[in-house]
Amino acid sequence: MSERETVERRARVALSFLAQPGDPVLGAALRTRTAAGLLAEISGADSGGYFLLSDTAPDAAVARALPRWRDRLGDIPSVARLAAWQQSGLRLVLPGDAEWPTQLDDLGDARPIVLWLRGIADLRFACLNSVSIVGSRAASAYGNHVALEMAATLAERGTAIVSGGAFGIDSSAHRGALAADGTTVAVLAGGLEFAYPRGNADLFQAIAGQGVLVSECPPDRGPTRPGFLVRNRIIAALTRGTVVVEAALRSGALNSARHARDLCRPVMAVPGPVTSEHSAGCHELIRDYGAMCVTCAADVAAQLDLRGENLAGLRLGPPTARDLLDPAAVAVLEVVPLRGGRGPASIAVRAGVDFDTALRCLGILAAKGFVERTAAGWRTVKSDQADRPA
Repeated sequence: MSERETVERRARVALSFLAQPGDPVLGAALRTRTAAGLLAEISGADSGGYFLLSDTAPDAAVARALPRWRDRLGDIPSVARLAAWQQSGLRLVLPGDAEWPTQLDDLGDARPIVLWLRGIADLRFACLNSVSIVGSRAASAYGNHVALEMAATLAERGTAIVSGGAFGIDSSAHRGALAADGTTVAVLAGGLEFAYPRGNADLFQAIAGQGVLVSECPPDRGPTRPGFLVRNRIIAALTRGTVVVEAALRSGALNSARHARDLCRPVMAVPGPVTSEHSAGCHELIRDYGAMCVTCAADVAAQLDLRGENLAGLRLGPPTARDLLDPAAVAVLEVVPLRGGRGPASIAVRAGVDFDTALRCLGILAAKGFVERTAAGWRTVKSDQADRPA
């Protein structure tokens, strides 16, 4: 890495301590400036040759933001402090790094400046085949069960589960993936040293041992109320689609769904009892926002065309006797009447087959109990034979 690249990298890390996560003004400023040039502009120091990427004058939004960024210059940690965090097991990933998930670039000016990670999984590789499962913190037993089962089934077939590490649905989704020995990613609203909520400390440790913890916040920074909503854009952008398992009308999980919709990613919602306020947000997503109704992992896989061992076909069950018929026999069976009767010549014409094929198929269908011959012609047998397992 060249000296210029090293300086630019350090400047980007420093900027992440000056701005709030997802600050679009900072993101827009970095389109026309190097990170080192912008940091020099904020601090009033000599840029050392790292100037604007263009001759564009500072716009009004940047001019208004400079004082608030300048007020936080004291928050930039020392080189020793950064090294201590990395020695404790944290690692930094910046745009352009091998582990940076390029789908985050879809966020435009709201793209994270840097990401802090803890865990054994490669974030970029894990999120190539992933889905986010989110929902209410005050989840019901029904919601927790659905989230756990859905996450476990998807995870055991190679799909990474991404969520926010909160209590309720998030925790159940992470635990389902862990139980299936799959990969799970927790995107936290606060720094990784803070690791909120504290009550999930054991869960976060398990995730780091099997997946990866992610935050765009400085490691020692606690979460803020707006920070949870800002964090949700990363959850939506990392994955190929978002599933809301359970959410009230004012749940933050709906914010994740809206981010996914804005990014043109599939949005799915699990229905619940119409009397449950915990599912009112899911029903609103389905009714008013075009979310796909899903009830299990197979539904999710079908929507996203996820990799897996015939995951989308799990609900088909064993083949029935009708499933084993050849196409010609199915076509013949379709035109045999349930009442009265029909001659073989008429059946052949209606089924679009020749006379000999019609006779052959009628014989097969009669032997299997689908049809019978009467004085009026051939008719369908009234039974559930077609739907019985073969």
